[in-house]
Amino acid sequence: MLTLISHDLCPYVQRAAISLREKDVPFERIDIDLADKPGWFKAISPLGKVPLLRVRHDGEETVIFESAVILEFLEETEANPLHPADPRARARHRAWVEFGSAILNAICRLYSAPDETAFKAEAKTLSTMFDRVDAELARNGEGPWFDGERFSLVDAVFGPVFRYFDTFDRIGDFEILAGKRRVAAWRQALDQRQSVKSAVSADYPEKLRAHLAQKPSHLAALIRQQDDLSMPLPLARSA
Repeated sequence: MLTLISHDLCPYVQRAAISLREKDVPFERIDIDLADKPGWFKAISPLGKVPLLRVRHDGEETVIFESAVILEFLEETEANPLHPADPRARARHRAWVEFGSAILNAICRLYSAPDETAFKAEAKTLSTMFDRVDAELARNGEGPWFDGERFSLVDAVFGPVFRYFDTFDRIGDFEILAGKRRVAAWRQALDQRQSVKSAVSADYPEKLRAHLAQKPSHLAALIRQQDDLSMPLPLARSA
């Protein structure tokens, strides 16, 4: 029996949920509030982070932490492998999983940037990183997935990455993904994949936007400006 300990906005949880659904593995998902961590969670999470995977087998429980380790555990213990069989191809995929994590770190720096100058610098860094992704996709033909016609763990990792851009695009045109045809096609395919769609709740976009708006950042200022423009003007009072 598997239980995925989760936070509703965590992209690292999403990649684990995607993998479990691609493998058609039944699991329970429990969301916690990371701002008010329950005592039982603190007791079993060495780093105080999600995801955790609680594995109950033959009356014993094992707690696995760190998303990359969870993904590898599922590859070793469950059917329907998402890694390629060839060792060299598998190593390449693992490297691009790590690159996906580096992009998530860059996204965090983007939405935390305190001013416009820092924001533009982080946007440029992200654009350059996606240039590398676009070039790598060229090695695999026309997709629709990272490895061509086969869905892999790299796809599971990048599904949550592109979900951020769904929200960013509603705030402004930052041109991070502009001109990257293969990235755009991959993003669209992932957006339609059922395992990717089901990895978050229906109200995820609203929750993410509200979370971003609370930060002392340039992006939060843009959100507030957008909200101010969308507010109806007060009715004029007659004399």
